[in-house]
Amino acid sequence: MTGKKHAVRAALAAGVLAAASLGAVAVAGSASAAQSPDGPKTRIVGGTIAHTADTPWAIALNNSGSPSPSGQWCGSTLVKANKIVTAAHCAQEAASTYTAIQGRDVLTASGGKESKISSIWVDPEYGKSPGHDVAVMTLTTPFDGVDTLALETDKATDAAGAASVVYGWGSTEGTGPEDTFQKVDVPVLGDAYCEKAYASEGYTADGEICAGYEDGGKDSCQGDSGGPLVLNGRLFGVVSWGVGCADAGNPGVYAEVATYAAALQQQIDS
Repeated sequence: MTGKKHAVRAALAAGVLAAASLGAVAVAGSASAAQSPDGPKTRIVGGTIAHTADTPWAIALNNSGSPSPSGQWCGSTLVKANKIVTAAHCAQEAASTYTAIQGRDVLTASGGKESKISSIWVDPEYGKSPGHDVAVMTLTTPFDGVDTLALETDKATDAAGAASVVYGWGSTEGTGPEDTFQKVDVPVLGDAYCEKAYASEGYTADGEICAGYEDGGKDSCQGDSGGPLVLNGRLFGVVSWGVGCADAGNPGVYAEVATYAAALQQQIDS
């Protein structure tokens, strides 16, 4: 990626960049947390193959406008039979253009469950204030009988060293197969680290999580946007942005679910 710009981890560079009004490029459609202005990249970088049978609440979010033949766009998390949480920058298109897919490890294959989206709620502060990169989508066809993931509500869990894991179908930058569900361990680095690393990019400790490795090598990437960062069996974060993917000194940034849990839960219960 050229230049120090916030990368949105979304599959579609043009649409996502237009939506990221705070100068942060949102990462959608790939496994790395950052989206390059010169086009989408691929999936989770430096990870290992994962299986949706083990994490049934991990939901692929496809879009008819995706440049990928598989339709891959973003990730999301099933938090109720008919509700998924994703990133606000992933939710800027018409509801009719999205398809949620559950239980499909390889997006170019078949199988699993599918649902269209009937409505979308985007945090109203997204694009107006730092952070707030969260959204809730309502499924037209509920994924009944599928395990859901509870929201993290305790902001104190955002402590340096916490062993979180990120999941996605995004870009691998050659470290793994494309359109394939993967996971990677990304320990929390702490707010102080990202406030320094992203001093000019607007990292906000009030609503974002800094996770990854100081030396790089493992990260979420384009296409992973909106997907789950999991800690202690709860939805801890939502893949949001970064500078490049797995670059030294530029860890992934995630929306901190605990900060927005009350607003998210209100939409989940509606």
